Amino acid sequence: MVKIGKWIAKHKNIILILGLLLIVPSIIGMNMTRINYDVLSYLPGSLETVKGQDTLVDEFGMGAFSMVIVEGMEEKDVAALKEEMKAVDHVADVIWYDDLMDISVPMEMIPSKYEKVFKNGDSTMLVALFDNTTSSDETMDAVTQLRKISAKHCFVSGMSGVVTDIKSLALGEMPIYVLIAVVLCLIILALTMDSWITPFIFMLSIGIAILYNMGTNMFLSDVSYITKALAAVLQLGVTLDYSIFLLNSYEENKKRFPGERNRAMAHAISNTFKSVVGSSVTTIAGFIALCFMTFKLGTNIGIVMSKGVAIGVVCCVTLLPAMVLTFDKWIDKTTHKPILPDLGKLSAFITRHNKIWLAAFLILLIPAIYGNARTDVYYNIDKGLPDTLKSSVANKKLDEDFHMNNVYMVMLKNDEMDQKEKAEMMEQIEGVDGVKWAIGMESVVGPAVPEDFIPSGVKSKLQSDNYEIQFICSDYKTATDEVNEQVKSIDKIVKSYNKESMVIGEAPLTKDLTVIADSDMRNVNVISTIAIFIIICLVFKSISLPVILVAIIEFAICVNMAVPFYTGTELPFVASIVIGTVQLGSTVDYAILMTSRYQKERSRGRSKKDAISLAHRSSMKSILISGVSFFAATFGVGLYSKIDMISSLCTLLSRGAIISTVVVICVLPAMFMVFDKVICKTSKGFLPKQAE
Repeated sequence: MVKIGKWIAKHKNIILILGLLLIVPSIIGMNMTRINYDVLSYLPGSLETVKGQDTLVDEFGMGAFSMVIVEGMEEKDVAALKEEMKAVDHVADVIWYDDLMDISVPMEMIPSKYEKVFKNGDSTMLVALFDNTTSSDETMDAVTQLRKISAKHCFVSGMSGVVTDIKSLALGEMPIYVLIAVVLCLIILALTMDSWITPFIFMLSIGIAILYNMGTNMFLSDVSYITKALAAVLQLGVTLDYSIFLLNSYEENKKRFPGERNRAMAHAISNTFKSVVGSSVTTIAGFIALCFMTFKLGTNIGIVMSKGVAIGVVCCVTLLPAMVLTFDKWIDKTTHKPILPDLGKLSAFITRHNKIWLAAFLILLIPAIYGNARTDVYYNIDKGLPDTLKSSVANKKLDEDFHMNNVYMVMLKNDEMDQKEKAEMMEQIEGVDGVKWAIGMESVVGPAVPEDFIPSGVKSKLQSDNYEIQFICSDYKTATDEVNEQVKSIDKIVKSYNKESMVIGEAPLTKDLTVIADSDMRNVNVISTIAIFIIICLVFKSISLPVILVAIIEFAICVNMAVPFYTGTELPFVASIVIGTVQLGSTVDYAILMTSRYQKERSRGRSKKDAISLAHRSSMKSILISGVSFFAATFGVGLYSKIDMISSLCTLLSRGAIISTVVVICVLPAMFMVFDKVICKTSKGFLPKQAE
């Protein structure tokens, strides 16, 4: 690495030019990467509900639908609006009362429970069918057009409307996330570094690494809006340490090699590479663990973030050294006295009172584990969005005017059931708790009417060559225990008549999501813990240290996750799955840093107390800067974002960074004091060679 470092230092101008040129394809790649705003689309394709959605597109040319509510409009005007809506690109069809009967025939002619489906007071409802999936660009464009052509008293509800609003909100917020993170990190670096220009060099280097990461995402099929929103912020918070390592090593080597800047940088690159690779491996392992999720959103986040950390390491030992050497004179000119006070006295106080911190650990352990196990999680995609969004207003209107909380479908296989069996099945479905109504072809015309007599307009919309669809309206909200039980009951009824029939839609998809997410949370935490356990075991050649270090960070995670329980806060399911893995992988480095120095001092023959004190004092500042920088990169975004999936995750990450920092600084030295004998006996390199 010293040879490579010398080459990098000698050819700094070439590296800078190449680094700047690579920004162009990165920006092109970033703009070519599709952003996915529907988290339900990451459910595995093996699920029946997902297969059903694909079948719906293939058989009916319909992948999604929205309930459109119109207020204060006469029937003839509604009919005209319907035709205008049908002319919108990617609106496959629009279902309304005039598909069943001529609008000259009063609605009172059809059964009252079905009349209320289309009209209630001065509100009228139409069903817009889209020819593509819920979150496709075409469907979102169609929703936007429907809103434009509709009067201000017209509301487009449903998941497609929600996804469209998430897109609009996320696109407006994402640039602000980066700005907030950069400004707060600059403030922290200005307080902790001894040069005014250094923070800006760091931000420029990391910013270019983030662009490289975003640009290489074009090789993925798409990137979730959650991944897109968090990637830059997390990459900044996680990789900022690497830049600090390099600069500190460069300053030390400049003293070793006075007047030989290139040589000093070559040794700094060598030293930094060894430290950073060891540090980044645990972080990458944490992100890679997300790739083992059945819910493919985890794979999406895991690939992008592990790639981002790897790119951050490469830029830290290539692009950043070139920048530092280029601006070295400016760094020297803008040097100032350190603002951060000496931490020696605080370090001595912490290590001297180690029994207090150990007692605090034991006292908090039980409530932390208890709270962590009982934190409430929600799975409803639109729950964490502002009430002022158009989709939120429309969904509320749908509930108030038509008492409809959600609508999903039954897809029946043709030629497997006669009209009488369909009527019996529909009657059983309507008898399930919470089912408001169920509508199919025979609902209006009756089971005694032969299929040939059913109006062609109705038949073409509700029946294909292989399947027939029926709509079910539920009194229960999506992602509740009640609607999940309802979907189970209806699926059981449907399968009793024909095993090839399916229950599909938002509510069934979300029911599957709850089962998968619970399983993923357990699996990901176990995988990340085992992976990091093995890495620590190999790094320190120890059996006991992996147990101690992982236990320390897992305790910090439990404290972090227990806070929502004791404050009565519900978390979105994504945050609850991701936080444990990310916090473990990102902050276990703090413990490794202190342990490495502790090992070094013990191997030199220092006593237990002296080794721990020296290790603590020498690593405390680095751990504080790292933890506070991670906090700064995520805290502001958590406060600002109106999307709860992003806000909650950033809040958890920022709080987790502080908790991990405090736990490592206060509790880890106490653990070393208690388990020093065990560590020395079960680890290599903790005793002088003669003693070993």
